Amino acid sequence: MKLKYPINLHKGLTTPAVLGMMAAYGNFGTAAWVYLALHGTYGLMWLVKDVVFPDRQWENEVSIGVGISTFFLLGTYWIAPFLLISSGSEPSAAVISLAITTNIFGVLLHFGSDTQKHFTLKYRSGLITEGFFTSCRNPNYLGEILIYLGFAILAQHWLPFLILGIFFGGVFVPNMLKKDRSLSRYPEFAAYKNNSGLLIPKLFGHSTPIVDEQVS
Repeated sequence: MKLKYPINLHKGLTTPAVLGMMAAYGNFGTAAWVYLALHGTYGLMWLVKDVVFPDRQWENEVSIGVGISTFFLLGTYWIAPFLLISSGSEPSAAVISLAITTNIFGVLLHFGSDTQKHFTLKYRSGLITEGFFTSCRNPNYLGEILIYLGFAILAQHWLPFLILGIFFGGVFVPNMLKKDRSLSRYPEFAAYKNNSGLLIPKLFGHSTPIVDEQVS
């Protein structure tokens, strides 16, 4: 199977999973609906993304075992809504606002940069060093982190933060470093690396701009 199958299944099941939790615990409060809107919409947008501008890395063939493991690993992201809904807690308006704001910025970076990468590489290969990638080499990962950080903030529990930290250290960082090693084959990469941050945008200390260069 392709790696995208268990990923897409998880994204598509997020809305019914959260609705099921709400029904099971009789929690139809504001926080539960806000969480459903944020996480459920993210899952649906992911499926649209896979149709309109798919990511090549999710097209890789994997074994059934890896596919099942991937689905259950991603299932840990459902712990946040479970904790929020089962506890019956209602976060303050300030917490809800912070969660929504964090999520929105994450969606902008994640989907915006993936869109730019897909359509840039469709017409030319090489480095992408402009737009979302001007001062950050991995705006898509930064966006994804902010998206799940918004979910964790809304849950108001330490466990979703820990899970995000595990994904950050075990998945995101290795993938970002692997990408850097791959991009290092381009002669322009050394200058681009000096002008950008691995994850956090490098807003100061830029030297001469790099023209017509990055990705993968």
